[in-house]
Amino acid sequence: MKRLLVVDVVGLTPALLRHMPTLAGLADRGFSAPLGTVLPAVTCSVQSTFLTGELPAGHGVVGNGWYFRDLGEVLLWRQHNALVGGDKLWDAARRRKPGYTVANVCWWYAMGADVDWTVTPRPIYYADGRKEPDCYTRPPGLHDELTAKLGEFPLFTYWGPTAGLPSSQWIVGASRQILRDHRPDLTLVYVPHLDYDLQRFGPDSRQAADAAAEIDWALRPLLADAAAQDVTVVVLSEYGITAVDQPVDVNRVLRRAGLLNVHTQDGMEYLDPWTSRAFAVADHQLAHVYVRDRSDRDRVQELLEAVDGIDTVLDEAAKKEHGLDHERSGDLVAVAAPRAWFTYYYWLDDALAPDFAPTVEIHRKPGYDPAELFFDPADRTAKLRAGGALLRKKLGLRYRMDVVPLDPSPVRGSHGRLPAHPDEGPVLLCSDRAAARDALEATEVKAFLLDLAGLGPEPRAR
Repeated sequence: MKRLLVVDVVGLTPALLRHMPTLAGLADRGFSAPLGTVLPAVTCSVQSTFLTGELPAGHGVVGNGWYFRDLGEVLLWRQHNALVGGDKLWDAARRRKPGYTVANVCWWYAMGADVDWTVTPRPIYYADGRKEPDCYTRPPGLHDELTAKLGEFPLFTYWGPTAGLPSSQWIVGASRQILRDHRPDLTLVYVPHLDYDLQRFGPDSRQAADAAAEIDWALRPLLADAAAQDVTVVVLSEYGITAVDQPVDVNRVLRRAGLLNVHTQDGMEYLDPWTSRAFAVADHQLAHVYVRDRSDRDRVQELLEAVDGIDTVLDEAAKKEHGLDHERSGDLVAVAAPRAWFTYYYWLDDALAPDFAPTVEIHRKPGYDPAELFFDPADRTAKLRAGGALLRKKLGLRYRMDVVPLDPSPVRGSHGRLPAHPDEGPVLLCSDRAAARDALEATEVKAFLLDLAGLGPEPRAR
């Protein structure tokens, strides 16, 4: 049996490898292959497919979030592994080899997963409203093992206007420590660095090339450790990020048509999903559109199909064709045009936006907001005010980091559509040349990893 290190370098494409000599060298010694993705090509959906071999219709992760009909709430970035259906990679491995050990370092839906070592970002939410950086680990003692050497998890470089390399460096350091001290049979590692500047500046920018070179250098010691321990390495990605310049305010379209409702508190407007006839959960280049009354579906579909920047609107038959026909999916699913992406905005006047809108608030916003990667370029005091907020935080006082723009135009990269060309899509690299494939689909990754580990086919029931 071979030990495996599987590194998810989010946003990695064949085109970026020319800036990444370490990963290009890995591919030269082993092999590289185009990797198919799923619709939507977003983190939670694709990772769930890798680990179960199922499309979203099977595992149920239809995006990075969705409308929980039984709760009446839009929730993104949940963390409990019970949300993922299907047979997990580690369960299949243990049927073949009882006692097979697994470490999950920052792959999504880590909490509650039946693995041996878990590390995942988890802030401390204090009763007075403060949020402080930290991580969740299992077993609990792993937390102090890691932070004693690496320091606290750098949450504010994991996402937000200051997102950058330190979070990925910490994850690499934690992975090295677990690989050395605990020697898992399978180590899953997620490094987010390419997600940031490719969305901020676009995939063809100088900053994107620099980011590729930075994460390549940061991964070098981890890959060297794997080679020294005779661990087989797989590097893969969930999607490629493509250039965009057209934000589409899908919820504002529905509101102006009289289909989306809001309620007002303290002069701020909040999405009212309970009474809306239709609203959308925007997730990069895909939006799940929930339509309360079936009789409105044709009208909503026609309305959205006429919107500039929307490529197609999937009905029930088209959702089934794409493996997206799950009860959590929207009644309709809008897919953005190649250079477009969806905002979550539903208010028509910025003066009425909720107070979380100009903050980094991934759990309260009813949709994904890439503008959280920016300090508001129209506000010259944004960075100064951010510094003042940090000072209040250090003094133990409550603070509000309201520095995110409500103008989505700075965003230059997005994902979620199926790629138009292999160079824009994900890729799989492997250090084992004998395992070479011409291409793989996301649904084949689970079986590929089992075979690569030497675990063979599923044992027959007696």
